[in-house]
Amino acid sequence: MITEYLSPPAAAARSSGLQTALWNVQQTAGRLGLAKDITRRIIEPAEQITTRIHPVTHDGRMLHAKVFLVRHNDALGPTKGGIRMTSTVSLNEITGLAMEMTWKTSLIGVPFGGGKSGIRYDPNRLKPSEKEVLIRGFIRGVRRHVGPEIYVPAPDMGTNEQDMGHIRDCISYSGAVSITTGCFVTGKPVILGGIPGRREATGYGVVSTIAAACERLDLNLSNLRVAVQGFGNVGSVTASLLSQHGATIVAVSDISGGISNPDGLNVPELIEHVQTSGNVKGFHGGTEIPLEEVLEADCDVLVPAATHSAITEENAGRIRSRIIAEGANAPMTPLADDILRQRSVFVIPDILCNAGGVFVSYLEYTQETQRDQMTLEEVQHRLNHRMKSTFEMVFSHAQKTHSTMRQAAMDIAVARVRDGIIARGLLP
Repeated sequence: MITEYLSPPAAAARSSGLQTALWNVQQTAGRLGLAKDITRRIIEPAEQITTRIHPVTHDGRMLHAKVFLVRHNDALGPTKGGIRMTSTVSLNEITGLAMEMTWKTSLIGVPFGGGKSGIRYDPNRLKPSEKEVLIRGFIRGVRRHVGPEIYVPAPDMGTNEQDMGHIRDCISYSGAVSITTGCFVTGKPVILGGIPGRREATGYGVVSTIAAACERLDLNLSNLRVAVQGFGNVGSVTASLLSQHGATIVAVSDISGGISNPDGLNVPELIEHVQTSGNVKGFHGGTEIPLEEVLEADCDVLVPAATHSAITEENAGRIRSRIIAEGANAPMTPLADDILRQRSVFVIPDILCNAGGVFVSYLEYTQETQRDQMTLEEVQHRLNHRMKSTFEMVFSHAQKTHSTMRQAAMDIAVARVRDGIIARGLLP
């Protein structure tokens, strides 16, 4: 049972993303005064699946991969969440991410619940044709758990829009139709029913919340000095958009290391360098630094956009930013969160800050369901409005209850899930 993973705060502070997620929801249940049985129903996932696939490549090589799929809670709608492909992905990791998606979809106000899936395989070891075989093997293996009213996947770490196109084709081919009835997957290529701006949506949402925070904290966005930890899709889009707004990007990092320039990095040139070389290392427009130093850079805004638990009680005291915008899921541990609260660092929590991706996935879902088409301008307008209005709701609740932004966001999100469970009725 999921309750096996419940742990005291000291343990959770140095733990996995799942334990951080559990700690956050336990604290929320206490603040909301939830009954024990309702708390357990909210915490425990509705469904956890572990399976194995063994697809064969075109040259006869068999690929062996362990697959996980978790549907955490569907009180507010079908579960939604990306497909993570790494060599280390685990059921615990996927469960924690699915739980986070429950709160994220609830908070941003889309009719979804939280889900997630994982493929334990290193995508860097695969040729494009081999990855297609693995992706198609994955969707065939979990097909009975995927559908517009069950679980709707999307890209995540290690997967991309081309992979989603292969999933859509595999499902439609199996059903002997050219177009699926309803939306089975989001984050697809636009030519296959995807939506403009989906790839950039998470980063765009991060920037929207930073801009909203600047308005509330009386800061000028164009004068900000920003450090970005993690220069993948979310981090690079965030850095690019912030630099376009006039902010100075003083440091970035990826798995290869960090690069800094107090006078500001040339973000377009850095992105071009990464596209050519594969990482930030060797970029001539800055000085190479250890990747952990990016978190401690002298800046106004820090954007952790890499993995979970990057900010811990060990380095929280050395962070110098005034604002932390959580582009990644669960990038800080509970004890680090408490240290930063005591230091009055303004944290934009992950379930708010990086919710832009799932909101635009919702737009893609409705677009495909209705056989409609949206322009990039429509998508960005609706995304910006939803991110800013949700930020204002969370900020106002935090001010009213004298709580942190994370506490306020979690209180709103969990209360909505509770209300959904009660409104549906407790009987099957």
